[in-house]
Amino acid sequence: MNMNSIMASQLRSLQSTVQLSVMNKALSINTAAVTDMLQSMQDQPSAAPHPHKGMSIDVKA
Repeated sequence: MNMNSIMASQLRSLQSTVQLSVMNKALSINTAAVTDMLQSMQDQPSAAPHPHKGMSIDVKA
């Protein structure tokens, strides 16, 4: 192997490592955002029950 091919191989390896690192960081940020969103949804008071939900069933033959 000549020096250029060795350097090219190392550069590809470094680029792959950097891409994985960036994707991992983005995934971590998105996970934290979703966790915060779900936590805020749990903290909200539940809505009033629907006035007709569960009272009757429409049956078509």
